[in-house]
Amino acid sequence: MKTLYPITLILSLSFFVSSFNRTENDILTYKKTATIATVYNNSDSDNVDELSNDFFKRYSDLKKYKSDVMSLYKNRTLGTIWFDEDGINEFGIVLYENAKKTNDLIIPYQKEIDDLFSSSETKLSKTDADMLLSSLYIAYAKKSNSDTKKKVSYDDMLKDFLNYSTIEKTADATEDVKVEYDQYYKLQDILKKYKKLDRSNKWKPIVPEETPYKDLRPDAVSSTIAQVRNRLYLLGDLKNDSKSNVYDRELMDAVMKYKVRNGFKPNYILAQEHIKEMNVPLTDKMETLKLNMERCRDISAQIASSDEYVLVNVPSYELIYVKNGKVQLTSSVFVGAPLTKTTIFNGEIDRIVFSPYWTVPQSIVNNELKSKIAADKNYLAEKNMEIVNGQVRQKPGPDNSLGLVKFMFPNPDDIYMHDTPAKTLFDFEKRTFSHGCINVKMAKELAVAMLQDYPEWTPDKIDKAMEGKKENSFKLAKKVPIYICYFTSLVNEKGEIGFFEDVYEKDHETLLPQAEVVTN
Repeated sequence: MKTLYPITLILSLSFFVSSFNRTENDILTYKKTATIATVYNNSDSDNVDELSNDFFKRYSDLKKYKSDVMSLYKNRTLGTIWFDEDGINEFGIVLYENAKKTNDLIIPYQKEIDDLFSSSETKLSKTDADMLLSSLYIAYAKKSNSDTKKKVSYDDMLKDFLNYSTIEKTADATEDVKVEYDQYYKLQDILKKYKKLDRSNKWKPIVPEETPYKDLRPDAVSSTIAQVRNRLYLLGDLKNDSKSNVYDRELMDAVMKYKVRNGFKPNYILAQEHIKEMNVPLTDKMETLKLNMERCRDISAQIASSDEYVLVNVPSYELIYVKNGKVQLTSSVFVGAPLTKTTIFNGEIDRIVFSPYWTVPQSIVNNELKSKIAADKNYLAEKNMEIVNGQVRQKPGPDNSLGLVKFMFPNPDDIYMHDTPAKTLFDFEKRTFSHGCINVKMAKELAVAMLQDYPEWTPDKIDKAMEGKKENSFKLAKKVPIYICYFTSLVNEKGEIGFFEDVYEKDHETLLPQAEVVTN
């Protein structure tokens, strides 16, 4: 038999119960109520007892925590303890994570508690969920403070726990070794936001109105526009969700922001690929964030000890030059094609070569040039090439494949960075064109920035060295670390997250579900 509680049931527990949805197996049904907060006092103690008795009757293995749990709510006049309007709050997350790390902490109904954090939907009402977490808190507090001589009330302990310093301490204690590369913590902050968004259950798939889909442009009117507007609002690219179906100026700015941070071509067209990317499940995004946090660990110590370095991120086709903790230059790059991938490794730039020769790798000679040379006897001369000691090389000049400057860092794969005469290739969204080397759009600007501590390298001298007439190699007195990395998610200087195509399928290989692994 079902029991129906009146509206006044929202008592001192201060649960803002809008509509407690029970599953078919639940024995209670709550009416939809107005938002009411009441203070715990003797006049409503019967309701308190009735509600608490009901909970601990259904969760009988928690009865030993009953009096301590109820003491937590006694002086609370507003809201739940572990929930806010979007779901479980940050303190609830910290409680759960800390409890998992506490040795020998065993609490009944652990599966139900785990389900609160492993799924965006739960069968439990907010009341039950909050009281379960309060029971977990009492068990955790008892275990954590068992050796404390001074006895403190659980209510006072809770006040100390519900402080943002708790979150900071937990973040620090999470790592056995502090990760020095601050990108790790930036990704971690985004992960927390995505977890909260996932629990809010506000993330709905965008279902295009148009079949087949047609690109959407400014001034278009479509229900798809309203869905995109809501998505960009949830992601923070849009400050307000007007719910309008019109592709207006406000949405244009948000679309541009979304595209730039995610490495798309900066225009206002909403193509099917953009809708597809917006529909990637939050769970997948969170796994990507975790994977890239681990990648930060791999280079953390080296970056931490470098006051100057170059970082090239292959998936975002971007280079940054950092000095004294500040980004001095950012440039687009293009990298190796999938069949001639750019090697992911760390090295040290020891030379800058102006107006370089290009000694053509033998593999390119064999696979590409031999047939052209055989077909056209003037091919080498037309390409400003020559044969020296049996090797084909291209002379310095504006049409040299390496452009007017290259940056050398010894490595077994003979990978280096260089300028390029093919500037139009930087206009492409996916830039995998090279045989493995890194082609830098702002190569001259990078050379100028790196030579600022060398007074002999004046702007005039650099210009003359880059005239393309004679190779000029300069050995750096201080080698500059270079990190060629593979981050499919990164946070930019503005604190905005970017997700980039897994161009070499390294994420796919790492995150391949175990179910796909066939065993005998």
